[in-house]
This record gives sequence, structure tokens and C-alpha cells, in this order.
Amino acid sequence: MVIPHHFLGYWGYGAQQELEALLSSILENLSPNLSPCRGEALNFPPSLLGKGVRGLGLKSQFSAQENYSPPIWNVVHIGIHGTPPLQQNQIAAVSASGLFSSPDAWVSLQENNCLILGREPFGKVPLYWTQQGQIIWFASQLQLLLPILHQSEVSIPGLYGYSCFSYVPTPLTPINGVFAVTAGTELVWQSDRQSGILKTPESKKIHSWREAPEQLTDEATAITELQTLLKNSIERQIADLKDEPVGVFLSGGLDSSVVAALLVQAGVKVRAYTLDFGNAGIPEYPYSEQVAQFLKIPLVKVAVTPSSIENALIPTVQALDLPFGDGVCVPLYLLSERASQETQVIFNGEGGDQLFAGWTNKPLIAAGVYQAENPAGQETFIQQYLRTFHRLRGYESQVYQPEVYAQIQNLHPEDWLLAALDRNECPSLLHRLRRAGLMLKGAQNIHPRATALGFAHGLWVRSPFCDLPLAEWTFRLSGELCLQGACEKYILKRAVENWLPPEIVWRQKRGMGVPLTSWCLNDFWHQLGIWLNPKRLRAHNHFYPHIAAQIVEGKLGAAIQGRRIGETLWLLIMWQLWRSHVLNEELSKQSWDHPFWLHRWLWRNYKRWQD
Repeated sequence: MVIPHHFLGYWGYGAQQELEALLSSILENLSPNLSPCRGEALNFPPSLLGKGVRGLGLKSQFSAQENYSPPIWNVVHIGIHGTPPLQQNQIAAVSASGLFSSPDAWVSLQENNCLILGREPFGKVPLYWTQQGQIIWFASQLQLLLPILHQSEVSIPGLYGYSCFSYVPTPLTPINGVFAVTAGTELVWQSDRQSGILKTPESKKIHSWREAPEQLTDEATAITELQTLLKNSIERQIADLKDEPVGVFLSGGLDSSVVAALLVQAGVKVRAYTLDFGNAGIPEYPYSEQVAQFLKIPLVKVAVTPSSIENALIPTVQALDLPFGDGVCVPLYLLSERASQETQVIFNGEGGDQLFAGWTNKPLIAAGVYQAENPAGQETFIQQYLRTFHRLRGYESQVYQPEVYAQIQNLHPEDWLLAALDRNECPSLLHRLRRAGLMLKGAQNIHPRATALGFAHGLWVRSPFCDLPLAEWTFRLSGELCLQGACEKYILKRAVENWLPPEIVWRQKRGMGVPLTSWCLNDFWHQLGIWLNPKRLRAHNHFYPHIAAQIVEGKLGAAIQGRRIGETLWLLIMWQLWRSHVLNEELSKQSWDHPFWLHRWLWRNYKRWQD
């Protein structure tokens, strides 16, 4: 089985000797965290060196034109010996699952001097590019492109997007001049044969989540069809497995439990992995234990403690490549680390919430109904959708330093949601919300970070709910089959109710209870003064220097209380650590003008005395 890997390459018009020297220099100085097999990583396959596509052995297809030079190109695969399996005309590809019959990100060359960068619609693997002169550089990791740039500068729109969503919305990245290919699209560059000038890329939508014109309303038919689709999805994802065991991340929720049940039914050897937050968080592992016992599979509990989180924090930031501000990232890093000791293939239940209208849709449906009845209300539906991210939108004047605040005045986060909430593609509210979930939280957050954390530990990541026939079928479902009364995912629960214990199938959904506020206000209290040090924030000139103190004192905003305190602090921490450990920015000296050098009990008593 091929191992997880990345690629870096270029295409266009330039001095090939200089480009090859730059490519070699990048590989020689490759950071160890970029590949699980750094010691075996350097790979300059002779078949991929040279002009045009003749190096691929496609000379009979792509003939050179007289009196003009075709664009030059080269690709290096990092973390793998040789070249991974490629489809026709492809020069690079990555698959999150390791199944290269359907790659998740790819680079192709066409006979008419076209370069194509493409991604599938679930967004499992990112793809980045930058233009330097008349050369397009492309890579499956952002960090691989940083040495190409003359200077790595933070993108203010990217920073603002991150602070609104906890991820950087595509096609932005956190770096000026580097862009991401949007999931479900291909970018196409053409070269002018006479001038050697590259044209502006054309964006082509290769897939769009669209509501079916005829909706399925018969429950019995839907149950039968859904059961078949789920089993077919699993069959496709185990087709390459011999007799080796696989892992499954088992939270005890419905989606991961369904995946575990399907694997067991298919006769696969399965070992489950679950997180244990002890007494600090919402205990989920009792549900995981119940599922594992019911399915008769072994369960490995991975303890998550403040010390294990702190030790894994920087490796997680480096593995993620992009800044992701959700508190679940480091626990999932620990889970992947443990699973990699026993398997190379991990399954998860990611994508189930987006496909079957999970619990987060309920308040949005209520908001949509209210908006329809009160079109002149204070907030539009898109603004209400934006608030569900519970990040820093609305606090800009308190969050940013004046220079950044001035630069974001013409930026409107609602614009990053418009395509996902397109009424033309999905006229009915529930389908529109599911479309948005797939395009936003799914393709730009959940799936790429799952792949990054898996790849960091040499794991292929397989998500059976990210199955195109299954996903397209869900857009045929009538609303009452997805959400019946207060019961979300109704049709999925009906389809699997005989596969799992009833208390697992029908229990109320809760999010993963990562105890961020408890950790930040207790175990990481002193570390807050380092990670979010006022002097360092002042030097970076982005966030207000004393923002951490404002948050813990409850002065930033009335909505940032309770668990939102930890979530907001974590958002800022992950950004700052990304700057220092991915961008490798030098850290300035620390200041002591903050409360975090005091013991927390002393600070609390001091605040009471002040009040």
C-alpha cells in the first residue's frame, strides 16, 4: 500500500535551471514535520524531469508545435518512493483514503498548453498555488510553497476570515499571494504560445450540491435505498484491504457508530479508538464502550489531559499546516497518534451531520422560518447563519489594532457564505443548510484537518459519508425525512436502528465536550501569558495586545461567557502558534503587563477587591 505523501511542482515559462535549483533547495531544507517519512522523502523521479509532458511517456498524445516552446514543468512527490498511481494526463495527485482511482486533489496537463488544478467536492485534501512571474507553483501543503515566496506576509482578509469562522475561507489562505483551490472546482491556466504569457486562470465548477427536482417522500423506500447506499460506500472503501486490521474513531455518536457497524458487517477486522477527557469534559466514552461491546470489537481509550494537550499542541499546529481554531484538533492529533501504532487505515464518521441535517441545523431552521415571516427583521438569514460560528464577528473594534481594523472595513464575511447558501441551487431551507454545511464547515474545516492529522501519522483517512452517490441521494430526501419534529437525522436513524443499541441511535446529539475553558482558566493560566503575550501581540500589530485579559475578565462581550471563553482564547492561541511554528516568525521578548503571571486565585481575589 502506498503511504501518505505530498507534492510540489511548477509549470510555465522560466529559466529551468534556476527553477530546478530552487526545487532542490526546498527539498534539501524540508522541515521534518512535512512528511511522516522525511528520511526517505527526497524523490526526483527521472520520468518527471523535462519539458512539457513528454516525460510521462505521452509523446504520441502531446506533440510539440513547431516554432514555439511548450511550458516547462516538474513535480516532486514527498514522502514516497517513485510515483503514486495517476489517472490519464495527471502529473500529480493525492488521495486522503489511499484509493487513487478517485483522487481528492490533482494536477493535470492538457494538449493545448493547459494546466489544471482540481479538487473533489468534499474538500478532503487541499491544493495551493502561487504565481511567480510566468510560473505557477502548486503544492498539496501550504508550507511547501513558503520558500518560493520572496516574503511570507499574513493576509489580512485571511486573518479576518479565520477570526470569523475558525478556518481561513477558500480561495484565501493566511498568506498574501498564495491561494487555495476551492473544493469541487478546477482552475485552468492557458499559455499564450507566442508571448509566453500565462492567462488569468478560469474557474470551472465540476460539481455542485443541488436539490433534486423530485423529492423522495416514502419512508420505507428511503430506508431501503439508504441501507444499500451505506453498504456500497463501505464496500468501495474496503476494496483494497486484504486481511489487515483497520481503525475507527468512535465517539459514541451516531455517525461513527454507523461506520463501525458497517465495517463489522462487512467482515473487516476493526479496532476502535475513543477519547477520554476524564472528569473535565462531557464523558462520551461510556457510549463508545457500549457500541464496542455491542459490535464485539476492541476499544482503545486515549486519555486527554492538560499535559498531553500541551505536549501535542505545537506538533498539531505544524501538522495542520493551516490555522484551525477548533478545540478538537489537538485531541484528534492524539487519537491519530495512538491509532498509527496499530494500523495504517483509519475510518471516521465525519460528514454525517452535513449529509443528514444534524443537530446544529435546528436553530437555523427556526431562524429561517422567522425570517420568512419577518423579512424586515434586524438581521438577514445569512447574518444569522454567520452568528452560528460563535467566533469574533461583531467584536472587530475591540479585537484588532487600528491598522488592521481600517483594512477590514470593506470586507464582509457574509460574502464568503453567499455561494454556499445559494437559493437557486437549493430552494428549500433544509437542503440549502445541508449544502452550506458541506461547502463550509465540511470542505473548509472538518475534512482537510482530518486528513492533515492523519497524514502527519502516516494514516490513510477514510470517511464513508464522503461518498458521492450517497451525498447526491440525500438531496432527493424530503425535509420531513431528515428532520421529523425535534428528531434530527430521522431517516438515518430509521435505516440503522437494527444495527446498533437503541439508546445510541435515538439519544440527543451533543458536540464533543472539549473542556477548553477549564484548561485555559486553570491548567494553562500561566501559558496564556506566553501564548498571548501583550508585547508579542503588539509587535505583530494584528490583535489588541490585552485581548486575553479582556476575554477572561468577561469584558470583550456579553456572548463570550462560559465555554465561549475557552473557545475564543483557543482561536487566538492556535493563530499565534501557527505564526511562530509554521511561518517561523521570530518571537519578540515577553512583557509582564498581564494578569497571567499571578496565581489565578490571587488574581481573582485582587479583582474582587478592585470591584
